Amino acid sequence: MSRRVLISSLAATLAALWLLPAAAHGPTRQKVTEKITINAPAAAVWARMGNFDALKDWHPAVAESPADKGNAEGSVRTVKLKGGGEIVETLQAHDAAGMKYTYRAKAGGALPVTNYSSTIQVTAEGNTSVVEWRGAFYRGFPNNDPPPDQNDEAAVKAVTGVYQSGLANLKTLLEKP
Repeated sequence: MSRRVLISSLAATLAALWLLPAAAHGPTRQKVTEKITINAPAAAVWARMGNFDALKDWHPAVAESPADKGNAEGSVRTVKLKGGGEIVETLQAHDAAGMKYTYRAKAGGALPVTNYSSTIQVTAEGNTSVVEWRGAFYRGFPNNDPPPDQNDEAAVKAVTGVYQSGLANLKTLLEKP
């Protein structure tokens, strides 16, 4: 074998090995952040949505949201949706003074996501409030070539829709005359 053929063969092999991990790489972590300004004091906003079991009181898609240990870390909330389906979530942290809480969804559920965690926080801005809801997750189908309803776009769209509809309804409820 000539030196030129050997070098070409070695270069092709190295290029194939270098590309192999990229081809085998699975899903990437997705993130969604939604914010809304509400014309109400932060304390009033927090009073409406700050309890872990209060999701049913302000999110239009939620029928029930009981939490077995209230706002205690480790509390499990079962979110039952009005259109059917449920999501089981565990409270990771609840900070009443900081007006925020963080939770993680258990595997499965009504959203096309896995390894989902989220934080919702109220911040005062004068006499108004900013509510930020942010989450990070992987798509529902963990392998390559996911079906359309389990891909990154479907996961981001679903979580964005949950956040936007919940925040818009919270704003409506709190700004009613």
